[in-house]
Amino acid sequence: MKKESQIGKKLKPFVQALPDIFQYQIVTKIVIAVWLFLLGRIFQALLKSSGRVAVTSGDWQFLFTTWQGILILLLGLVSLFIYVAFDLNAKVVLCRNLFLGQKASLKSTLDEGFSSIRKFIGLRGFLVVLYIALVAPILGLGLSITATEGLYIPTFITSFIQDSTLYSALAGAAVLLLLVVGIANLFILHGVVIDGLSVKEAGAQSRRFIRANWKDYVKQNVVFILLIVASLAAIVLLCLLLPLKLIALLPAGPVSRALTIFFVTAGAVVSTLAALFGLPVYLLKMTQLFYSYKQGSEADFHEVTRDKPLRWKTAVALLLIALVAIDVIMYNHFDRFFPLGSDVKIIAHRAGGNEGRENTLSGLDTAWHLGAYGSEIDIQRTSDGYYVVNHDSTFQRVAGVDRKPEEMTLQEVKQLSIDGEPVPTFEEMLTASRGRLVLFVELKGNTADRQMADDAVAMIKQYQMEDECVLISLQYDLIDYIETTYPEMQTGFLTFVSFGKTAALNCDYIGLEEESATADAIDAIHAEDKKVLVWTANEKGSQQHFLCTQVDGMITDNVSQAIELRTELERRSDLDRMVDTFRSII
Repeated sequence: MKKESQIGKKLKPFVQALPDIFQYQIVTKIVIAVWLFLLGRIFQALLKSSGRVAVTSGDWQFLFTTWQGILILLLGLVSLFIYVAFDLNAKVVLCRNLFLGQKASLKSTLDEGFSSIRKFIGLRGFLVVLYIALVAPILGLGLSITATEGLYIPTFITSFIQDSTLYSALAGAAVLLLLVVGIANLFILHGVVIDGLSVKEAGAQSRRFIRANWKDYVKQNVVFILLIVASLAAIVLLCLLLPLKLIALLPAGPVSRALTIFFVTAGAVVSTLAALFGLPVYLLKMTQLFYSYKQGSEADFHEVTRDKPLRWKTAVALLLIALVAIDVIMYNHFDRFFPLGSDVKIIAHRAGGNEGRENTLSGLDTAWHLGAYGSEIDIQRTSDGYYVVNHDSTFQRVAGVDRKPEEMTLQEVKQLSIDGEPVPTFEEMLTASRGRLVLFVELKGNTADRQMADDAVAMIKQYQMEDECVLISLQYDLIDYIETTYPEMQTGFLTFVSFGKTAALNCDYIGLEEESATADAIDAIHAEDKKVLVWTANEKGSQQHFLCTQVDGMITDNVSQAIELRTELERRSDLDRMVDTFRSII
């Protein structure tokens, strides 16, 4: 009993702070949302003045070669400072006030946080802001802003790094160095915002605190995180897992469905609130540690006096009423909100994926027998003007010959062997796929130009396969040319980074790298009456995720696994359907 009392005492200040944190989070998110809306309109106007609707990974040079692009970059950097001011600096002010038991209006908290950003104007401050906005989210450690919390390294880059021992070692060393830098400077914001120090002085103070107290810091973090996780686990166990376990014992029917909807929706609300409170609560703990390390002994929270008592019962009652209302809507439209099956088309990567020879006729045959909707292939031009199928810049990896397609004649290419099979021509792939598979033809390599586009269109028309081929590329100007010149052809632009009105790009399909294929991005593309491709989803969890989304096609190396997962979706319970849908949205 005594142990429970100690745990309750440790958590009490954080629980009491939740209403203030909630108010702060809602207001700041509204303020930031308004700013981002205005910023988006400014960006769109600048893009429009340059004749564009978006900037993507295919034409990023625009940002450095035009006045509009440079202005967009400058505004973006200014926005990072504004974001840090409202999303972190003001949060530090709030945590200080809560820790010291001081009364302060939300407006004065935001004003103080915003004014402190002046301290970050300079090289050191600029580097701190870049670390918070760009490095911390990727590392998953330390303080970061919500605007970039989903920042990631694209899968194709990580795969490239993992394939090389040297690059893996260099990447590991870089990550370790950045982690050390981040941990050593954890209290920079506290030093600047609370003590009014310069960024240089705050950095020195933070490193001094960490050097002197790193063992205690690790211990305090582990204990605190375990307490929070244990508390959440208890709530989830008692309010979600046990009820759902009991519901599973009931026969399938209206009662079990209604109860499942209620408890899963409640779980989703708890998860949302946990995400909303997570960083501020942790920052409050860091603020306690900051004061403890400053005075050389453990610093205790000061009691917060409130003008009005907290009305927990009223808040819970209102939340329950809202949950019931939402549940009634979900119950009446269950199949629409939580579809049983999946309409996502499975597309084999490089002809047959991992289950067939790469970019070969037999690979196409494998994809067809596995039940794929289509196959993605890569074409390049030979020195004598023919088109052959190959992904890399040379044939070294697949055929052991370190020569480029554009350096070889068709006859020379045909002498190469991919596991005993000759390199196919584009025409041979068209013949093999006709009436069986939709070909997603990527215009690849140094020879991907308008001549390739014209020739590919001519060959597709010759075989009367306009409805069975989609021309795709990482080069937007090439796709724009095909869509404008040959509107009867199906086209797709592949991108892994973009901003602006990406959905308005001139093409039929927009291919998103899996981390950027969010629910919002998919909805925006569909709103423009375009289709969404996601590439390249190979992991089981990733495939199941996208099969439960509204993407139109999924390019993968593991075709049979994806098809098996799609079949399994049709046998899911109500609980599985809801969980899968909520995961896809999150």
